[in-house]
Amino acid sequence: MSASPSPLAELVKARLREFLREPGYVFWVFGFPLLLAVGLGLAFREKQPERPRIAVVAEASDHRTVALLKDTRIRAERLPREQAVRELARTKVDVVVELRDGEPLLRFDPSQERSQLARMLVENSLQRAAGRKDPVAIKEQTVSDPGSRYVDFLMPGLIGLNLMGSSMWGIGFNLVLARKRRLLRRYAVTPMHRSHFLLAYFFSRSIFLLLELLMLMGFGKLIFGITLQGNPLSVGVLAFVGAASFAGISLIVGARLDNTEVANGWMNFIMLPMWMLSGSFFSYERFPEWLQLPIRILPLTAINDALRAVYNEGATLLSLGFQLGVLVAWGMVGFAVALKTFRWQ
Repeated sequence: MSASPSPLAELVKARLREFLREPGYVFWVFGFPLLLAVGLGLAFREKQPERPRIAVVAEASDHRTVALLKDTRIRAERLPREQAVRELARTKVDVVVELRDGEPLLRFDPSQERSQLARMLVENSLQRAAGRKDPVAIKEQTVSDPGSRYVDFLMPGLIGLNLMGSSMWGIGFNLVLARKRRLLRRYAVTPMHRSHFLLAYFFSRSIFLLLELLMLMGFGKLIFGITLQGNPLSVGVLAFVGAASFAGISLIVGARLDNTEVANGWMNFIMLPMWMLSGSFFSYERFPEWLQLPIRILPLTAINDALRAVYNEGATLLSLGFQLGVLVAWGMVGFAVALKTFRWQ
């Protein structure tokens, strides 16, 4: 007599079939992350920093005007005074330079970082036009080695975003949708544990997460030449732990809600702050110092930091204890709360 199939295994199979039957799910899990990687990678792969914009109010014959217009480090143009002041107020230019008979007048907004840079470049250009010579020759070296480019910083952030999005929408939102369609009532009368049902969502999603991870890593290697400095197994472990962490949070959202609009609001409420704070597209160290620790204990920050350390610095899992601890804590607490509060209908 054959043994009865495992409820957990059958639930995982059912979740996999349900996923493959929805083309929209397949696109958002595999297609959208790839398109995002292509768009952002091409935008920042070879892009040079935009030159500061300078409005020059002066006669065209003034030798200082000629020097500013020829300076390749800035983008200068002559404008009437009224138009130049208006462009500055609208942040279309970074500095307005009025070249008068006496001292030049620079108008700029000190709260704008680009304005400060533009002011220094304009001052340097005017001083050179006045005959200043630098007593020290400076050598320059541009950095373009793999691991030091923006695209190398970006790719681990994209993987982290994909782990969060796939887990949150693929698990929590689908639970709410199943409850709204009254499908969970049918499961309620079957001999299964709630833990089996919730774990089935996570394990089925983990299979696709592995495929997503391989796709993004392979794409980054082939198209942008992104080199993995650390152990690929470490990336896989981090991805699994990160997915479990986000799955725990998403299960809390899906444990009781039966309204997709409300669930959509909760999902965005949870994810949008992490999109902005967790350093997926730029370093979170730009935020005030008092905010650093709260940001670091966010799960998306932890997975981004850990993946970047392995990707670009060759870090080992043993050196990532803080990040792994944050991810494990979020996952365990989330699953425990979801298991406690889950209802079938």
